[in-house]
Amino acid sequence: MKKDKTTGEENRILEKTLSSLEARRQAPGYVVILLLLLYFIASLTVSTAASSHTDFVLGDIRIPLYTFAGIFSALSNLCIIFLVIFCGKAGFIASLIVMTIQIPMIMVGVFVKGNYTSLPGIFIDILTIFAVIVIFYNKKKLEKYQLRLHEQATTDTLTGLPNGFAGTELLNELVRHNKPFAAVSIDINDFKSINDTMGFNMGNKVLVALAERFKDIADRGLSGTLDFISRINGDEFSLIIRDYNSDQEIEKTIRKYEAAITEKITIEGYDFFVNASIGYAIFPYDAADRDSLISGSVAAMREIKRISGSNRILRFSSELKAADHLSIDNKVREALENDTIFFCLQPQFDMSHHLRGFEALARLRDRDGNVISPVEFIPAAERLGVIDSLDLAVYKKSAAFLGDLVRKTGTKAVLSVNASVKHLMKSNFIDEIRELLENSGLPADQLEIEITESLLIESAEKASRILRELKEMGIRIAIDDFGTGYSSLSYLNTFPSDTLKIDKSFIDKMNSGVSSQRYVEAIISLAHVMEFEVIAEGVETDDQLETLRRIHCDKIQGFLWGRPLPQEEAERLVMNQ
Repeated sequence: MKKDKTTGEENRILEKTLSSLEARRQAPGYVVILLLLLYFIASLTVSTAASSHTDFVLGDIRIPLYTFAGIFSALSNLCIIFLVIFCGKAGFIASLIVMTIQIPMIMVGVFVKGNYTSLPGIFIDILTIFAVIVIFYNKKKLEKYQLRLHEQATTDTLTGLPNGFAGTELLNELVRHNKPFAAVSIDINDFKSINDTMGFNMGNKVLVALAERFKDIADRGLSGTLDFISRINGDEFSLIIRDYNSDQEIEKTIRKYEAAITEKITIEGYDFFVNASIGYAIFPYDAADRDSLISGSVAAMREIKRISGSNRILRFSSELKAADHLSIDNKVREALENDTIFFCLQPQFDMSHHLRGFEALARLRDRDGNVISPVEFIPAAERLGVIDSLDLAVYKKSAAFLGDLVRKTGTKAVLSVNASVKHLMKSNFIDEIRELLENSGLPADQLEIEITESLLIESAEKASRILRELKEMGIRIAIDDFGTGYSSLSYLNTFPSDTLKIDKSFIDKMNSGVSSQRYVEAIISLAHVMEFEVIAEGVETDDQLETLRRIHCDKIQGFLWGRPLPQEEAERLVMNQ
């Protein structure tokens, strides 16, 4: 029974969240009233005009007033269609009611009062009813298709567990309703050694075995609490714990999952022994919002990994938060002061495996030479207000590198750099880019600025002005991570863009079902209509490549043909091409 309770509640919460997202796209309730009011005004005008024998004088032309009846009839029916399109089920029901009432009223006017000029109105209203029904049910089919696509996007393809997006949706819902819960971050220790010694295929089988154990605990309610386990990425998992009676019960549940991790795993005759670093934070006591809660659990997990103690579970605390932030913040400041920020270049290819160019990716090492993840140092740079300095450091170094290659080889490779919102909105951003081109010698048409689609909505007017200035300089513009927000393709019409990059999350799901594949195909087709070049991000398998080739994607970027490269290897690639 616990399994039904768990899965049923998670499904209800996710479905409710999706419904609320869809509801936000529909017009508010007062629009229904406004459209109905306009409909009745237009309909009343039709009746008045149709029965009138007066004329309307326009200059020297005398026009019978009844000729305007058709115009107002069309306007009234347009209000009905808008009701269905913008107001969902409420608009559909309202439109059917008023249209059904309208037909007998017109018939009375025609057959009882002899107002035969209204006779076409009966047929127009009947046809409008059919149109309304067709529009509504086709819209419902589209909404169901979108819902299926969204559900597919919430499942991790390797393990079958919910993915990070599903976990985020649930966290948002729980925080919104102020329900106490614990957020747990689980990181499998030294998992890289399994991949290095046994291969990625065996590593994936170990992850699947762990996921099956996690699902068994959560679905059967073996922990005694209500659990939601998801895979974030690689060897990282997230656990959400609810329905507990004490802090001790939370730790007891975590110990249950830890025991499942440390128990011997046997695959194809090989025995694997793994353990994990686990950190957690409790809402609302340790953090009052989603991001702070996740950061807290990750900070606690990272601290456990650092001290490598026998007790591998740690709860987040304010002291830990301060220490963790201070450590990362200091490393970012040091890197900027000592100019030790560097970059890697991930290649982009066309479908014939010809090099299109590179995306420059920021990288950072601490004083001991350890590489710090961008997931850590980029939020720290934003928190410190130095993200523009970090961006600019990567711009200068990568542009100087490619500019030098252009002079030596004549390569036409494009350099793509990411622009943070804060950096793009700086008053001197254009001047920085102009100086960058002058100093590096990189041709303007071989520089591409990538912005995220969320920027199109949040700062549309200012962003549009800046992007147009960049385009006038000859610089290319790319919309990055397309499909992850709730923007519309119609936004892209107003921006001077050249390239659309489809987010990896959609490429991952593309071959999991017909609907997912059609979604990607639709983005590509519409982008081509708008004369965008399309790059698929995160392409990792031959199957994905073949599908993208078949649905006419232009370019790809991903581990299949190119991992992020140091400068020497990137230069070698250019030389070989």
